[in-house]
Parts: sequence; structure tokens; C-alpha cells
Amino acid sequence: MTETAIVILAAGKGTRMKSRRPKVLHAVAGQPMLHHVLATARTLSPEHLVIVLGPDMDEISNSLRAVVPIAEIVIQQERLGSGHAVQMTKPALDGFTGDVLVLYGDVPLITAETLRALLAARRGGAALAVLAFEPDDSAAYGRLVLGPKGGLERIVETHDADDADAAISLCNSGIMAVDGAHLFALLDGLGNDNAKGEYYLTDIVAGAHAHGLGCVYTMAAPDEVIGINDRSQLAEAEAVLQTRLRQAAMKNGATLVDPATTWFSCDTILGEDVTIGPNTVFGPGVRVADGVEIRAFCHLEGAVVGTGAIIGPYARLRPGASIGDGAHIGNFVEVKQARVEKDAKINHLSYIGDARVGAGANIGAGTITCNYDGFTKELSDIGVGAFIGSNSALVAPVVIGDGAVVAAGSVITRDVAADAIAAARSEQSERPGAAARRRDKNSRRDNNSGQAKG
Repeated sequence: MTETAIVILAAGKGTRMKSRRPKVLHAVAGQPMLHHVLATARTLSPEHLVIVLGPDMDEISNSLRAVVPIAEIVIQQERLGSGHAVQMTKPALDGFTGDVLVLYGDVPLITAETLRALLAARRGGAALAVLAFEPDDSAAYGRLVLGPKGGLERIVETHDADDADAAISLCNSGIMAVDGAHLFALLDGLGNDNAKGEYYLTDIVAGAHAHGLGCVYTMAAPDEVIGINDRSQLAEAEAVLQTRLRQAAMKNGATLVDPATTWFSCDTILGEDVTIGPNTVFGPGVRVADGVEIRAFCHLEGAVVGTGAIIGPYARLRPGASIGDGAHIGNFVEVKQARVEKDAKINHLSYIGDARVGAGANIGAGTITCNYDGFTKELSDIGVGAFIGSNSALVAPVVIGDGAVVAAGSVITRDVAADAIAAARSEQSERPGAAARRRDKNSRRDNNSGQAKG
């Protein structure tokens, strides 16, 4: 089995993104595009993983160390083209004679299956294999020039293409697999006599052909090799990936009532027989168990939802929300950093943050856990089977015992014992006839004011 090294080029400035954030850290389906490429690369189990960055890209370096500490980072001090960028990896790959697979940090939708096919083509006896595609509009891409027998002879960049080259529909994705025994010799032969004055990686095809080395190509679907250079292309890639994620969810047993308005993160995990209503958004880090119903207009992020729970409509689950089996989280309820246990119900207009809601507890409409005093966050612990009346405020830290009842409209600042009833509100008073007297008084005042103006 031939060993594989993967080089990911990510030194571009991304000026067309018009952003302070490095281009390859812009997210697609909740994850930086570079991380998508890394995740795909790692499924190929490479012996070497090398990322080429430009100078002053510490934000990317820090991101990489957190995600793939085994990756080796190489700095391309001068941005002299893709061929020059790969040359910078020579110290990291010194003596390596396996396959070198070149990927791009701004091409996040490439699949492992397509890359395995590319590697297989290279291992069939060619010195290098190029990943090609046929877009609807080929104007922006380099062209693959084939010989009389269909072999790949050279690649012409779009800036250097003549009319005959421009008529070719077979385009270069930029991704290629190269025999490591030949790679750096081919790179050493590159020149920069072209429209951009750069050292093109694609020119190693002509160099290999000139030395009698075989060059082949394999095909990719156009949506796999979308390169992201601006916000429009970012949106295009998002749409493609969302379609993939929606199809995968339905194939695996989820019902999407309106797939076009359901938005996933790439790490969303759904069980079987999950039903998702329209206009629902999954941020990163969501796991949903079997038989869950998520009704329309919900937003979930960093949350875990147990079997048979019902969420929404119009519910928000923030990071740290853990919803137990059979629990109900209703309309305009927000849960953050809280454990809602089995069969508990929070059906209306409530905020539950930094809390535990015990099994079978019922939280009335308008309830809030007052978890933050301006300096620290504290826990509200609501016991098993407790009942919290509507429009109550629980001022943390506070414990509501098992089976306890909090009267509607209460502000609870002290612990409530199990099975107790707590009421913390002013005693109701009544003044007979006061409403009628008030109306009569206001009516006389209005009449007098009108006469004075006349």
C-alpha cells in the first residue's frame, strides 16, 4: 500500500472576502472551510499532513493546533504561486516517495471518495493525476490539454489561454496527486514566464510529459471543487453542503417537513424518526435522539435532546442545554446550560438558564431563572415533580424541593422545602367601587379641560 502525504495550500490572503477574518476560517455549515478539508484529509490516514500558510496567519495556526496538533505548518514567506507554495514543503517531505496529494483550504466540499479515485489513478502507473471537471462556465479555470491518444500533456491557466485552449471544456480543479519520487524535481524545473509571473503548480504536468512520465486525470462533480474567494461563492458552497446534509438526514430516517428551510451544521446528529418542522436551524454541537419532534422556527446549538422529546415551536436551545426523554420545551422558551429531566414540561414563554429541572416538573408561563447577578452565575435547582406557577422568578442560587409548589407571580429568593407551597408576593387587596369612582373623576376632569380650551 502506497503511503500518502497531504499538502493543503492555505496561504491566500482572501482579499475578495472583504473581511478581517482569514478566508479559510469562514464557516460552511458551522465549521471553518479549512476544517472541512482537514476532516476529509484525515479520513485518508496520511503519513504526513502539511499545511502551507502565509506570514502573519497566527489565527489560522492557533485554529490548526486546536484541531489537528499533528499537522506540520509551513510558512510561504513570499506568495509566488502554487508551485512555489508546494516547494516550501520540501523540508517536511524530505525523502518521502509515496503519493503527495495537494488540496486547497478554500475548496471545502471535496469528498474522500473522489480523492481515493484520484489516488488510485495515480497508482495505476502515472507520475501524476489531476482532478478535472466540466463546469457550466469554464471562463475562470485552467484547461486540460490532451494529446492525440487522450493522455494529459499540459494545463493552460485561463490568463495564458489562446482561443483554441479557451474552447476546451475540460477544466482543472487544482487538486492533484503526484509521485513523491518525482515531485520536487518537477518543481525545481518550474519557471514564471506567464501572465501573472508566478510559479504554477500546474506546469509540472508539461514538465512530466516532457520527461516521458505519464500524466492522467479523473473527474469530479463540479459542486465538489467549488473554490471560495468571495461571499457569493461562500453562499454557493453553503447551499451545496446543506443539500447534502438534508439528503443524508432524510436517508437516515429523519422527516424534514420543508427541507429547503432546515439548516444543519456539519456535525448535527439525528436519530431515527425525528421530525423537523420548517425554518429550523441547527448550530454546531447538536445531538437529537430517536422519535424527537422539533416544531417550526426553532434554533438549537450545543444541545442534546433525549428520546421522544418535543421542542417548539419557536424554541431556542443554547449551548449546554440537555433535554431529557419525553420532555416538552414549548413556544418562546429559551434553555441555556441547563438539564431538563425526563417528562418535565416548560411549555410557554420561559427562560431556564444554569438550572436543573427535575423529572416531571412543570414550569409555568413567564418563569425565569435569575442566574446572573452582574458578577457570577448561580444554579437554580428545581426538584422532581415540582410545580412553578406562571410569572415566577427564581433568584439563584436557590433550591426548590421535590414536589414543591411555587405560587404564580412569586419572586423566590430562598430555598423551598420538598412538598411545601411557597408564595412571595403582596397580599391582594380590594376597594369596592373604586374603579367607578376613578372613571367618574377622570371624566369630570376631561370635561373641565375641554370647557377651558373652548
